[in-house]
Amino acid sequence: MKVFLYIIGWTSVALLLIQFVKVEVPEAPKASASDEIITPEEITTLLKRSCYDCHSNTTNWPWYANIAPISFEVRGHVRDGRRWLNFQIWNQYDTKKQQERLKGIVKTINIKMPPPVYLMAHPEAKLNRNERESIKKWAQSKIQD
Repeated sequence: MKVFLYIIGWTSVALLLIQFVKVEVPEAPKASASDEIITPEEITTLLKRSCYDCHSNTTNWPWYANIAPISFEVRGHVRDGRRWLNFQIWNQYDTKKQQERLKGIVKTINIKMPPPVYLMAHPEAKLNRNERESIKKWAQSKIQD
């Protein structure tokens, strides 16, 4: 029993101390309305519902995004997501980068986007097969050969 209390005590201290460790998400890049990607209304709705939390400047930060160690994962996903693709600065990308991102969307939309860990907390973001196919077809139609 003494060992158990010792473990609980040190675990509590460790959890308390890691609250002071912050994962920095770079400030969202400056963007104007004309920088945002323009898509058909159906695609815009899907992207905003399922992608924008990590791939835009308009992240909806849930309460648990401020509690370590969960905050490390959440903030890391947003940081990496924005770094790879930010729909709100789409028109700041050169054509080559836009084409690479479109190919990336085609490649990943059926495999790992949105990530399963995100869907656990945001079931409304889940894309069904038809929605995934719509996004994929839209992206493919924009790829220049």
